[in-house]
Amino acid sequence: MIMDPRPRVICLPNTMTNWPWPHVMNPHYEDVKAEVDAPFRKFKALSAKSQEAFDRYDSARLAGLAYPNASREHLRIACEFINVLIIVDEYTDVENAAVAEAMVGIVIDALHNPHKTRPEGECILGEIIRQQVSSNCLITHSDAQEILHRFWTSAIQTASLPFQRHFLASFIAYLRAVVVEALDRDEAHCRTISDYIKLRRDTCATKPAIAIYEVEMDLPDEVFNHPVIVELVEFIAELMSIDNDMISYNKEQATGDDNHNLITIVMAELGLDRSGAMVWAARYHAEVEKRFIDGLAKVPSWGPSTDVLVKQYLDGMATWARANHSWSYETQRYLGTRGPEILRTGLVPLLPKVNCKATSAAEKVNITDLSVTDAIADRKQPSRISRPT
Repeated sequence: MIMDPRPRVICLPNTMTNWPWPHVMNPHYEDVKAEVDAPFRKFKALSAKSQEAFDRYDSARLAGLAYPNASREHLRIACEFINVLIIVDEYTDVENAAVAEAMVGIVIDALHNPHKTRPEGECILGEIIRQQVSSNCLITHSDAQEILHRFWTSAIQTASLPFQRHFLASFIAYLRAVVVEALDRDEAHCRTISDYIKLRRDTCATKPAIAIYEVEMDLPDEVFNHPVIVELVEFIAELMSIDNDMISYNKEQATGDDNHNLITIVMAELGLDRSGAMVWAARYHAEVEKRFIDGLAKVPSWGPSTDVLVKQYLDGMATWARANHSWSYETQRYLGTRGPEILRTGLVPLLPKVNCKATSAAEKVNITDLSVTDAIADRKQPSRISRPT
């Protein structure tokens, strides 16, 4: 039997070719990155290995792309928020529902009580959490509260009151959805496509990310809660979640963490292979793009002064969709160092499965060594006729 030496690949369509909003970087990116990254390292919430992987994510780059017109102070708040978001995402992704709920409780408590002084070493979550979270996670109660405290106390010093209301509501909805995701993981529950998309609108954290645009504006509640605006936000959430699921699928299938991923859901429900599921996702993405563009024509007027804010808000959320897609190829979080090449070729070398069963939760966070992607690609460049899987 002759073995095929060609590496198996995943075909990854470029979904944002026709998106009208361009790739733009905030001019304060480099300065704010240095300003935010150094204090974050001082928290020592991560092991040296995890911190090294976290640095390769370049979360400040995502903020710079997502908020290209933000002031330096606004961008710093956005960078700190994205750091918080990635930490919460990474650690809750590898925990059971009980521990994830406890961690979410820590975050919500820190948001609601940013000025409350806590005794050092205080256990606010009970004996079971003290035993599970303290022993299994690199991020502790005090770490989580301190990281949140820095972000939120800084934000509320200058942010508008409408932003504070809207951000809290959307971020807490995201946190609650993360617990539901963990419960699905515990029960190995595979949702239907429609149920998954509904939950994913919250677990992708798009809504609080869009709310960050309001830091320096007084967007009225009647605008924020208007059905047309709410629908447009959900369209952007779907676009971002589709892109994230397509691009992160390779990493997640390697670690067995692909149950909460549209590609896995589509394969299960429609009986498609990976390539077919990717094509389905790309087509659905195009449909949602059209719904968003068409929906812009339905936005009502609230008067000249408010309409200016609404235009900024809508452009901001559309820019987020572009930023999310661009950063996913520019960061090393999902595709190692091969992101730009993969964006050009649309071919991703399939990562081998990683045995996570005997690994602690903290180690699972960064157990996927994405240099493997580079090694597989270097072994032999896949040709256009390589068999997709």
